[in-house]
Amino acid sequence: MSGYRYGRYVDGPDPLAPPTDLRAAMDELGREVMEGSSPAAALRELLRRGTEGTRGLDDLMGRLWKKRSDIQRRHRLDGTLQEVQRLLSEALSAERRTLFPEPTDDARFREAQLDALPPGTAAAVRDLADYDWRSSEARESYEKIQNLLGRELMDQRFQGMKEAMANVDQGDVQRVQEMLADLNELLAGHAAGDEDTPRRFDEFMAKHGEFFPENPRDVDELIDALAARSAAAQRMMNSMSDEQRAELAALSQQAFGNSGVGQQLSTLDSLLQGLRPGEDWNGSARFRGNNPLGLGEGAQAMSDLADLDALAEQLGQSYPGARLEDIDVESLVRQLGAEAGVDARRLAELERQLRDQNLLERGPDGDLRLTPKALRRLGETALRGVVDSVRTPRGDRDNNRAGAAGEPIGSTRPWQFGDSEPWNVPRTVTNAVLRSGGGPVSLDVVDVEITETEQRSRAAIALCVDTSWSMVQDGRWVPMKRTALALHHLVRTRFRTDALELITFGRHAETVDIGELTSLEGVWEQGTNLHHALLLAGRHLRRHPDAQPVVLVVTDGEPTAHLEPTGEAEFNYPPLPRTLGKTLVEVDNIAKLGASITVFKLGDDPRLAAFVDTVARRSGGRVVAPDEDGLGAAVVSDYLRARKRRR
Repeated sequence: MSGYRYGRYVDGPDPLAPPTDLRAAMDELGREVMEGSSPAAALRELLRRGTEGTRGLDDLMGRLWKKRSDIQRRHRLDGTLQEVQRLLSEALSAERRTLFPEPTDDARFREAQLDALPPGTAAAVRDLADYDWRSSEARESYEKIQNLLGRELMDQRFQGMKEAMANVDQGDVQRVQEMLADLNELLAGHAAGDEDTPRRFDEFMAKHGEFFPENPRDVDELIDALAARSAAAQRMMNSMSDEQRAELAALSQQAFGNSGVGQQLSTLDSLLQGLRPGEDWNGSARFRGNNPLGLGEGAQAMSDLADLDALAEQLGQSYPGARLEDIDVESLVRQLGAEAGVDARRLAELERQLRDQNLLERGPDGDLRLTPKALRRLGETALRGVVDSVRTPRGDRDNNRAGAAGEPIGSTRPWQFGDSEPWNVPRTVTNAVLRSGGGPVSLDVVDVEITETEQRSRAAIALCVDTSWSMVQDGRWVPMKRTALALHHLVRTRFRTDALELITFGRHAETVDIGELTSLEGVWEQGTNLHHALLLAGRHLRRHPDAQPVVLVVTDGEPTAHLEPTGEAEFNYPPLPRTLGKTLVEVDNIAKLGASITVFKLGDDPRLAAFVDTVARRSGGRVVAPDEDGLGAAVVSDYLRARKRRR
């Protein structure tokens, strides 16, 4: 029996992986937004950190930079020069060993020729091009130099050619010369606007396709591949010293025995620079390692560095309209391995689902924002946390009695004087038929039955939250927002007939919707204008005269500002008597509307404690002093308690 081996699935996303946890992602986004981040910044932070089981962009970015640093720290670019110098030294040593025992003048003359070679490697190789080697070993080493240069130059421009031309002969050199000549002719015609380029490209690939394993589909793909490699080769040359560049430029003319391959490659580079000027032809990198790289390996290293830089930009997501779908996953897998590709796909899928599930949207100004659906999810999470603290049994929120303006509860009762509920026609007619005993049917008042209803008290709630800087400074910003979210979600889902108004007050007060409050950023602003907030609360209560008024105030400071008739806010600390007086006048006005004010006092300021006690006494309300974690439970509990009271 053959055995089976099982391992991790690496060919793309794991088909058995759990689905993306959007709820957890939304909780993370909500926390960041409530702390003052914009939705776009919160999304970037979530993707930067990653999620459970998925590494984030920071981890991928760190691995990219580590690999980039390793390439530069471990390698150097003079591998081809060192190999040429080694082969040249072997050739000269072998030739001198052959000449030394010979007593002839010819041997001494040849030794003098070798001694007179110029000091530069390229110049020495060039001067030995016509030298008649007496040593077969020396001749072989010298020919290796010419073939090595040809293979390295080809590998520098055409990836993988060094191995493909390991055992090059004269026929191979002729094929390379012919391919380069045809290629330069094709590209020159394309640059000149030759309309016959597609046909010529097909003929070229049919003839020389073996040199292009990437199998380009048209001349533009061919140019793209060649230009990327040629630009990497140019950046490699830019990274060398002036002396190294000069040596390699001179040596390239000796490739394949001065066959002209070097000149053809120079022509190719010029054509490619003209056709793809957008490539990075002027860049460079600093290599400081001990591992020498040949021309082909160096070009590949430069290409890898370019890939790593491009991936870093994609992972950075710092350009306008950036999305994780922009990441070149194939390149990421090539550089960091299959697991990195899986992480990138998961993050991109999370971002896509947040958009596709209508949790994020673009506003009229183009900024990313949370949708109402996302706000409902955040509210649900906030309310769940509050309910866990409140532990109030469901069903005791409503006030049940037979009366008007309610919902049918399924039962009926005989009509009594003063009842205004609708008649239950089937029961009324049935009573009349039974009373007639089979005779003519006529209705009498004793036959009438009405449908019993459940009256549900309707409330008008004004939640006034302090947004002065002290709320941010003392860590009360997020609990305040979470409280508003929980109350908003409770009203919208359980008590839909209630009218909730959210009012923020700092130097001024204003009404906001839940989305504005959730994404509200803390700003340095002095002033706690409770006077203005109560003015807006009173206006809201007057718009709903048939509803039970509920006013809830969350604050951590006594009033230090009030609204002047001109609409300007006057601030002073310590508070002016006029500020306190105007605020208490609005407290009295709220009380006249039948509302008691519950103040949720945060902090231990004795001046605030004295003031809120006065507010509670004058409005018939109360003061609650929860800690930050218990604020939401306290507000929701008080709302339910106030709502339960009969008007």
